[in-house]
Amino acid sequence: MNFKLDRSAKSPLYQQIAAYIENGISTGEFSPDTALPSERQLAKELQVNRSTVVAAYDELQSIGIVERRKGSGTHISTDIWGISDKRIPNWGRYVEDGSFLPNLPLVQKIRTETQNNDMINMASGELAADLFPAEQFHSIFKEKPFTEHLGYDHPQGNINLRETISNHLYAYKRISNDAESILITSGAQQALHLIVQCLLKPGDAVAIEDPSYAYSLPLFKSAGLRTYLLKSDEHGINPEDIIELHKKHRIRMVFINPDFQNPTGVQMPLSRRKRILEISSDYGIPIVEDDPYSITAFNGNVASSLKRMDNNGNVLYISSLSKIVASGLRIGWIVGPEKVIQRLADAKQQIDFGHSIFPQWVANEFIGSPQFDEHIHKVRQQLEVRRKQLSKALIHFLGDKVEFIEPNGGIHLWCKLKEPVDEFQLLNESMKRGLAFVPGSIFGESKGFVRFTYGRSNPSDIWKGISRLSEALQHLHKSNPSINN
Repeated sequence: MNFKLDRSAKSPLYQQIAAYIENGISTGEFSPDTALPSERQLAKELQVNRSTVVAAYDELQSIGIVERRKGSGTHISTDIWGISDKRIPNWGRYVEDGSFLPNLPLVQKIRTETQNNDMINMASGELAADLFPAEQFHSIFKEKPFTEHLGYDHPQGNINLRETISNHLYAYKRISNDAESILITSGAQQALHLIVQCLLKPGDAVAIEDPSYAYSLPLFKSAGLRTYLLKSDEHGINPEDIIELHKKHRIRMVFINPDFQNPTGVQMPLSRRKRILEISSDYGIPIVEDDPYSITAFNGNVASSLKRMDNNGNVLYISSLSKIVASGLRIGWIVGPEKVIQRLADAKQQIDFGHSIFPQWVANEFIGSPQFDEHIHKVRQQLEVRRKQLSKALIHFLGDKVEFIEPNGGIHLWCKLKEPVDEFQLLNESMKRGLAFVPGSIFGESKGFVRFTYGRSNPSDIWKGISRLSEALQHLHKSNPSINN
């Protein structure tokens, strides 16, 4: 290289080397796919340590200008030029370096595969299309013209909807609150993101259930949080474990799903709920209660939520219409202290300038109508039918190869495979036969479990789906006889 380092300059030597090579690319001195001198060779030529050249090449690689090829050294990247010899960004590097992490590859694969109409989808956590209140919505559109203002609404959400939700929460769950303590969100997922981004900081420790849906979410890692697991049994988490974790790690927040928990379907007893609130008050630890399913209790008896028993304002309560009405409506809410709600509303306003008025209007009209109670009654009834069909199919096709506890509400059944089998291999074989479910390891550290969503499929598809699962298991046993030994 015809280049001399300026050892009296303030800029480090490695940056001078990197800048020279980058400028040479712009002027055409170095063309795409040109091989650069080896690290050792260039270090000798410039009379610097090899580590200086390594740092320069690392700098160039980080911005996509050079490529390291095993066995052939460092080359100018072939992907940096677009039309008319203009530099284009190294989008691959940008995609990899972003702080907002992607979903797990397996989760992405399941979502892609379930778009196939021939796939029986017992993976997606939503209601089947025949459980959507389509006729009721059609009636609303026909009988009540939409006359709302189409501009930006209140940062916390439409006041009419917030008042209706306040009444709904008291009528169905005996939660007392007013409209000022409610924030409308784009489903429960956005609610979780707002809480994590606004109320916690990188390095904070949080506790989540194991297994739990929260375990599958990359949002905690994206935010730089340290997550610690609370092991669950047939009654949910042991409250005393919160104390142990707090003493070791200074837990800043606890995320729990007490009713028909995702994925286990268990319901936490009243005694444990009360103890969690005691611990929260004793140690000043906020509780985030995620409650998408309690209203689906098959017997109609909705358990007392943590928020209902919360006398100190320690609980942030999240719920939505996704699991009881329609996931595509994108209506969720957070209930909490007004100061917190205002902070979260400000953040939401920065993201999307507030929720669209149209789905809020539809939700308000539906929740406030007598048709809502009729719909909930139908959903409870149909979910119980589908849960019974799933239990019957598992016993018929798999017998003593599996064990499970039948949930009394919600949309998921947690199933243990009693014979040793890789649940990821089982998923692959099942999807080849047209059945999708979620391997248990996605939700926590336990292996040999699977989650079936019975709310997403009709009864006949549930029967066919478990038949396909049985075929997949038989195939794995034949191809690997050692798992029977």
